Amino acid sequence: MLPGFYRAATSALAPFALLYLLHRRRRGKEDAVRFRERLGRAGRERPDAPLVWMHAASVGEATSVLALIERLRAQRPGVEILITTGTVASAQLLDRRLPQGARHQFVPVDLRGCVKRFLDHWRPDLALWVESELWPNLVLATHRRGIPMALVNGRLSARSYERWQLLPGLIRPMLGAFSLCLAQDAQQAERFRRLGAETATSVGDLKAAAAMLPVDPAALTALRRQIGARPVWVAASTHPGEEEAVADAHGLMQARIGNLLTIVAPRHERRSGEVATLLRAHGLTVARRSRSEPITPDTQVYLADTMGELGLFYRLAGIAFIGGSLAPNGGHNPFEAARLDCAVLHGPDMSNCATMAAALREAGAAEPVANAAELAAAVARLLADPNLRAERAAAGARAALGGFATLDRVLQLLASWLDAIGPATGTDVAALDAAARPARRADARP
Repeated sequence: MLPGFYRAATSALAPFALLYLLHRRRRGKEDAVRFRERLGRAGRERPDAPLVWMHAASVGEATSVLALIERLRAQRPGVEILITTGTVASAQLLDRRLPQGARHQFVPVDLRGCVKRFLDHWRPDLALWVESELWPNLVLATHRRGIPMALVNGRLSARSYERWQLLPGLIRPMLGAFSLCLAQDAQQAERFRRLGAETATSVGDLKAAAAMLPVDPAALTALRRQIGARPVWVAASTHPGEEEAVADAHGLMQARIGNLLTIVAPRHERRSGEVATLLRAHGLTVARRSRSEPITPDTQVYLADTMGELGLFYRLAGIAFIGGSLAPNGGHNPFEAARLDCAVLHGPDMSNCATMAAALREAGAAEPVANAAELAAAVARLLADPNLRAERAAAGARAALGGFATLDRVLQLLASWLDAIGPATGTDVAALDAAARPARRADARP
């Protein structure tokens, strides 16, 4: 009954949903040029080939499946990829990083007419949903068309799990529509099973299989020249509340570490003005990358307020604090830093990447910190002891190697559906995997 009630309710509320989307567009949270895609009107032609559709909510989920997209295109060049997301930031990221044969569209709002237009145009042969953004109309309409569906990298926060437990009549039909449910870990698999995905199984976190973040070599050379021999570290993907702790940590260190440079890379670049104001209120001299302001000898904080350049800042720093972990946001992918020659620090909440964080801690590659004072002490130790930093970075690179097995397991479990639409005829991917794995690189810190 609940799916029918949901369809009726969303139809009745459609005018209000559209007004909400227009409000988001006015605030810059929707792409004004591509707004029609949110209404299910395609922005490009469907390729004349088998099509795998992947839906990912935003930047983190989209990043987690880039390696899967690249492997699919390498193994099955006859299969094309469509990836949908709901945020402007994720669209900008994918525009730079999608391989040939893959394209991005904004996911349609979950209204029956918008969903129908989207599915009528794209007619996917296989649908892969990433993590947990499950839109009832879109899921169930896809299932009714007989399109095979799998949930990959499944994850439910404790809060989402509790909410879905209150709606068993809606979540059970949705999860029952999936032929396969692959969860990030055993706890997540159990949550999905209890909600109705009876065959849910744990295969590992696809974020652990992410390739090394890209870098512009010219930008790397230019910033290294500006930084010179200064001691430097990066606070990456920070959230509100964390920039204050980073500013305090810098203040605690600067008296005993002369010429210290702190790089702050906020998770969302739209916060750059707010973060710059906060840092300056702490008495710090700030240069902003988005305004092409250079790092001078007087610069204390370099605000890395651009999109898609985290690989650049990890390569520059060698010491990385992973944001979203002091603030209760579950943390972000620590393997991205570990694969780029960084010793890793993080706060107490790494629930979004718990397996990766545990692997780094067990390898002696990561150190948890609880506040600004502990963060300052940990960074200072690593800056004072290059051997300790190098040992942790090497241990982190070794620990991160284990993540690549997850991608292999996911592809093995999807093989029967993929074979039905596009048999594997592509290149041997061993070279691709080797390129993704950490090694001593020409751009590594000396």
